Amino acid sequence: MMKDEYNQNGFYSPLVLFNIEQAKIYRNYLEEVENKIGPLHYFAKTYTMMRWVYEVATNKILLDFVEDLIGQNILLYNATFIIKEPMTKTHVSWHQDLTYWGFDDNEKQVSAWVALSNADEISGCMQMIPGSHKKGFFDHKSTSDKNNVLSRGQTVNNVEIDKAVLCPLKPGETSLHHGLTLHASKPNNSKDRRIGLNFQYITPDLKQLKSKDDSALCVRGKDNYNFYKKDVIAKENFDMKGHQRLIERTEHYKKTIREN
Repeated sequence: MMKDEYNQNGFYSPLVLFNIEQAKIYRNYLEEVENKIGPLHYFAKTYTMMRWVYEVATNKILLDFVEDLIGQNILLYNATFIIKEPMTKTHVSWHQDLTYWGFDDNEKQVSAWVALSNADEISGCMQMIPGSHKKGFFDHKSTSDKNNVLSRGQTVNNVEIDKAVLCPLKPGETSLHHGLTLHASKPNNSKDRRIGLNFQYITPDLKQLKSKDDSALCVRGKDNYNFYKKDVIAKENFDMKGHQRLIERTEHYKKTIREN
């Protein structure tokens, strides 16, 4: 079963959400907005400015699997584009997502990485270390690598790379991984952009210890805890009022993950 594979390895890939044609439509929505306001790589809470991102985040196939993993009450904590431009040195070093998020529990979350363009070995798809989520936190070192996508260049050294599993995705497919699963991705040596849309889902009872001003959005079930401010969903595929929300929430997110 999918859940058993996820629990054993700390990830599951691939899961088909929609077809390639639909992925092209979503990609066009993204690039139309980028043509107006500039690149949207690594902005947080993008559903506050683009309605279609919320549509992808609430895809039934995706939420059904997330529910299998963390339960029927689900908050959408973040939605971020991770984009590698063609023929560039941009990469993501070996790391665990939960290292800097500030949550009070390690089991009440899951990340989904949705491909809007082809993600393969040439374009720098993600690779995972199976079972690493069962080994607790690894020591992360901050670096000054300007080509590292991660905000602090956080890197785990001495990873058993020979155990790494590539997770190639076609447009419209997703991989899901635990926040303690070691993962990384190499530079994009293809002639196309490698566009991923990364969602982070949490349970409503998961507390944020680094900030009292954090936000999220209930996308299934109920939130009986109200630990988070309620994010505003964009009304259109490019909500101009949401642009300021996007900037404000992104600054807050970056400040939060940089706090020790």
